[in-house]
Amino acid sequence: MIHTLSLRTKHRTELVDITGEIQELVRQSGVEEGVCHIFQAHTTAGLTINENADPSVAADILMVLNKIISDKEAYRHLEGNSPAHIKACLMGPQLTVLVSHGSLLLGTWQGIFFSEFDGPRTRKVHIKIMAG
Repeated sequence: MIHTLSLRTKHRTELVDITGEIQELVRQSGVEEGVCHIFQAHTTAGLTINENADPSVAADILMVLNKIISDKEAYRHLEGNSPAHIKACLMGPQLTVLVSHGSLLLGTWQGIFFSEFDGPRTRKVHIKIMAG
């Protein structure tokens, strides 16, 4: 079964912590040992795992991405969102996280983030949890 999270982002660029929602899906699935596949099908967004204990880490990540991938270049893409496409390439569209003892196997400070680069928008993240 594939679960779908619907997200409404609020800013042009932001990292949205979706760890809690995904962990709840893992709990509801009853899977004790396996994998959790997370996929988003948007070309101007991504997924990443990073520290979620201190929100300044996400702000720093966005600050540097926005600095190194400037919106002031002479991009050819007519929609004007080429920086978002480039940032999405760096993050990637999917993650796989191990499930152990009924929980996502993440480090102490790790969280799963949806990375918005062309917001605000309504986005979807698809999750498949498999025993194994």
